[in-house]
Amino acid sequence: MANKSYERQESNGLGWASQWGNNFDEDVSSTPTAAGHKGSSKEKLAEVNKKVKAVASSGMEKTKEVVTVGAHKVKTGTSSGLRWIKEKVQQKKK
Repeated sequence: MANKSYERQESNGLGWASQWGNNFDEDVSSTPTAAGHKGSSKEKLAEVNKKVKAVASSGMEKTKEVVTVGAHKVKTGTSSGLRWIKEKVQQKKK
């Protein structure tokens, strides 16, 4: 019959705390910031917002260019298609 007890079984390996040590929180809190200086959270948020706006703005410009080129292609294709139809109708009338 298999052991169905949920009691901890003895093991020769190290436990989780032994592997990672007890100063994990200290290591995380002492890491330097990405900018290399400590600033207020409002300053950091303002900097992030500025970067996001710049990226969004460039994305909007690219999108506008793509839409403009696509609209021009549609207009040109429609015009040439209508001219072709007009020519075929005129040839049929003759």
